[in-house]
Amino acid sequence: HVETFLAYFLPNDIGISALDCTEAFRLLSPREKLYAHYLSRSAWYGGLAVLLQTSPESASIFVLLQRLFRKQPAAQLESMATAAGLSPEEYQAFLVYAAGLYANMGNYKSFGDTKFIPNLPKEKLKALVWQSQAFQDSPSEMEALWDSCSTLLFSLEDQQKQLGLGDKGVTTYFSGNCCLEDAELAQKFLDSKNLSAYNTRLFKNKSEEGKASYEVRLASAVQKGEMDGEGESRCGRYDFEDCVFMVSRGDYAYLMKKVSENLEKAKNHAANENQKRMLEEYAQSFTFGSIEAHKEGSRFWIKDKGPIVESYIGFIESYRDPFGSRGEFEGFVAVVNKAMSERFAKLVSSAEVLLPELPWPKDFEKDRFLLPDFTSLDVLTFAGSGIPAGINIPNYDDIRQSEGFKNVSLGNVLAVAYATQKDKLTFLDEEDKDMYIKWKGPSFEVQVGLHELLGHGSGKLFVQDEKGNFNFEQDNVRNPETGEQITTWYKGNETWDSKFSTISCSYEECRAECVGLYLCLNKHVLSIFGHEDEDAKEVVYINWLNMVRAGLLGLEFFTPESKSWRQAHMQARFVILRVLLEAGEGLVNLKESTGKDGRPDALITLDRSKVHTVGKAAIERFLCKLQVIKSTADVEGGRALYEGYSAVSDTGSHNFLRLRETVLLRKEARKMFVQANTRVKGHVELVEYEGSAAGLIRSFTERFADDAEEVEAHLLELNKRDAPCCGRSLKSV
Repeated sequence: HVETFLAYFLPNDIGISALDCTEAFRLLSPREKLYAHYLSRSAWYGGLAVLLQTSPESASIFVLLQRLFRKQPAAQLESMATAAGLSPEEYQAFLVYAAGLYANMGNYKSFGDTKFIPNLPKEKLKALVWQSQAFQDSPSEMEALWDSCSTLLFSLEDQQKQLGLGDKGVTTYFSGNCCLEDAELAQKFLDSKNLSAYNTRLFKNKSEEGKASYEVRLASAVQKGEMDGEGESRCGRYDFEDCVFMVSRGDYAYLMKKVSENLEKAKNHAANENQKRMLEEYAQSFTFGSIEAHKEGSRFWIKDKGPIVESYIGFIESYRDPFGSRGEFEGFVAVVNKAMSERFAKLVSSAEVLLPELPWPKDFEKDRFLLPDFTSLDVLTFAGSGIPAGINIPNYDDIRQSEGFKNVSLGNVLAVAYATQKDKLTFLDEEDKDMYIKWKGPSFEVQVGLHELLGHGSGKLFVQDEKGNFNFEQDNVRNPETGEQITTWYKGNETWDSKFSTISCSYEECRAECVGLYLCLNKHVLSIFGHEDEDAKEVVYINWLNMVRAGLLGLEFFTPESKSWRQAHMQARFVILRVLLEAGEGLVNLKESTGKDGRPDALITLDRSKVHTVGKAAIERFLCKLQVIKSTADVEGGRALYEGYSAVSDTGSHNFLRLRETVLLRKEARKMFVQANTRVKGHVELVEYEGSAAGLIRSFTERFADDAEEVEAHLLELNKRDAPCCGRSLKSV
């Protein structure tokens, strides 16, 4: 069976690349460098919360690795590994595992949410720990640390193979005794109190007087007591639907304190008033656990147009909450890439001409398009579980509808992430491979721009506010699918995420991807990016070919046992593949075959002569459906449509379950990135590392060099506090 242990190891030859931002950083003024430095420190401290958001054992494994490598860098530890009986391959496997844990901020892949374990015997890793300098210096502490996490470090019980809620997987957004019904009840409670779930976790406690009892814990530096800023965080005890809810503060308290302290330091080097106010509000948010303050900070952030040093920080993306409403911590700091930004600026200024091209009636588009910032940035720091290629934020629907948003394309990530070697290109015709390598970069730049700006930036939500006012003409707006009046909409505090919960992330990514496919057919769009005539045709062809190939590759991220998808974007691309296969007329062909190595293979082809006709018509119909359902809060229709196309089975025109086995057999591991550090020595220095497992490890041991022991002690303390809630006991460390 393909899905043996191999799926849970990171390969020794995994791609690891340094993110280059030397030139971008060199061009900053001394003040901008200090601003970037303190924002980076904030992001790195906050990013450690992801360990606690991922799995019960992630924080302990992180501390174990930090202690090993702080005492002995990878090259020095190698002689201990040899003495402990590890082969060079086994030691490399350990370094790759450590690099993977740092890059994903936990022992589950940030893209796909499956567990990974070290590719060497447990006894050998234990022998290496016992040989290490860290163990010689503190044997009882290191032994206790090993005992606290070594079982979960290696275990692959079915429930532990992936993230999920209840018996579907592991999550630390909820205590181990929570199931989907608890998540739904908590969402109703949060909605009733007008509280956002973004910065919360849910813990189910022993029942009180026969009533189920829950704790909603807000991320904040402050742990107890009536404080300034108490108002909207609603701390206290509530009776709700025959249950008891306690809203409390202090999740990740030490880390939130470090985040806020460094934001205050960054404020002293801010370029303008908007940046200062933004940082004040963020610090307030992380101090008191207030999403309202974070929203206010985001408003100032939107107003800070075109800064040289761009950043965002907080509990942002909800992809990894199995329920889809709690945000994972992330923080990034990046510097403007001027040449690429100019192309995106042209796209922004064309937005008002391009939006009417989208296939839904005018009533379904925002009343006015709020021109966002769209910049290409080179990442200096991206703390969290992984680095995307593009971002469209904030995620607060009310701000996006009425005040705007920003789009960011991460240029130095794109440059590294999508460089592909021909021999690693799967499922394509030989002729297509050369074209793919030549045009993948340029076509992806176009797709990212359209996806982030006109994908996530388009479309209106029909809302009836708490006072009963509508933001659309109820009597006149018709559903273009049926010709009838609109009968459903969002009410009061309902949002896209809270209403569509488990499908919201992937559905929205699918809508944005479809907008990219649809609008890249527009000659004006292609000329903005410098593509004319024959070149423009190649960009379109490779963009569409890449999408259908990505849909096939997406099968890796489907779990047949639970019939669930583990990655929002890849599910979205599979849905698009299904839509384009269904369009027929030979537009897309997907055939199973046998490779030169005698093992199962597949070939996917696209008829370029039919992209503008059959392809465009299919995406047009599907995109209109997606938008109408989203605008009208039609959850039932949305689920039926999206879950229908997301289904993976062995019946029908293609055996997708068997194709999934082939995809797993031939998959290439996702690249990892090594990021630089900054340090203040009179002036701010940029410290860079080599693009290798050892370089990635060293970047992390030096990242917390000044207060490593304090940080590690607090991480273990926070982890111990969670232990009773997460369905297992952590021995005292």
